[in-house]
Amino acid sequence: MDKDKSDKKDLTASSIDRQNILNNPYALVEIEKATLIKSIKFEGKSVLIKEQIASFFEIDVRTIERYLVKYEKELKENGYRVLRGKSLNEFKAALEEQVGTDIDVGSKTTQLGIFDFRSFLNISMLLTESDRARLLRQAILDIVIDTINQRTGGGTKYINQRDEDFLLSAFHEENYRKEFTDALRDYVDMGNFKYALYTNKIYVSIFRENADEYRKILRLHEKDKVRDTFYAEILDLVSAYEYGFAKVLEAAFNRAHKKLTSWQVDALFKEFEQQPISAPLVEKARSKMASRDLAFRDALHTQLKEYIKPLQAEEFERFLGEKSKELVERIEEAKDVMKRLKERD
Repeated sequence: MDKDKSDKKDLTASSIDRQNILNNPYALVEIEKATLIKSIKFEGKSVLIKEQIASFFEIDVRTIERYLVKYEKELKENGYRVLRGKSLNEFKAALEEQVGTDIDVGSKTTQLGIFDFRSFLNISMLLTESDRARLLRQAILDIVIDTINQRTGGGTKYINQRDEDFLLSAFHEENYRKEFTDALRDYVDMGNFKYALYTNKIYVSIFRENADEYRKILRLHEKDKVRDTFYAEILDLVSAYEYGFAKVLEAAFNRAHKKLTSWQVDALFKEFEQQPISAPLVEKARSKMASRDLAFRDALHTQLKEYIKPLQAEEFERFLGEKSKELVERIEEAKDVMKRLKERD
């Protein structure tokens, strides 16, 4: 994930980019450390009212109110809440104790909106009238990139391998890949380019990109292996395609009692990829790959834009958390398991 790409993101325009930051607990911790805004401690959180936010961003309170109307649903989902009754009285007491008369919400106030740190960041990503908000957005993007790079050891090319499911998926994929290449060798009457040709057909069927297009999007070097960058779900689906189509080729060869022509194989693949049973898995794989690559690798799969969703906190934990480990550590731990699997196969 390149730091110089941060200025290309427009947080005011992209709800997905905003949510990916707000759902990243590791980045939020670092951003809060770097953001020295005076807040009020309430119910174990740092909170602010709209007057404080307006003052911080050097804008009118009415501007904050306009954003609250326009982005009410998003802000509430990210921590903005309205206090009434007992909660309001408790907040007033905390306010008086911590800041005295510096902030007066009025004794007749019957409801009051408060922003926790997450919703404060949310509104900072929306404000277009404040130069301070613009500067904060730049800092946020840099901190997010630094946090991801720090937790992944300096790069995100192989962040997929930090997933505890990756190793087993990669191991089984090798076996299914061999079934596929053996089937192409034994049952298809074409030159060696058939291996790349039908591998690319599988890639295009699953994520609408061939290997070269995928390489460009992820900025892979010539020696980088494409499959080493696939998430476990993608590897599993590629394995299912390769093994399933290998069996289709075998059955067609046995019926014809001779090797298949390219036209026959193309027709078989078109029929194979249209099987309804694979549709839900393809949809899920597209969403996982496109969403994760945008959030972690700053890589946009244009052909899959409609599948991009904000990552949830569990996804950040899965790839950045304490349970995620480098592949070499996993291999060391899994040597005995892999040995037993190889012996069984």
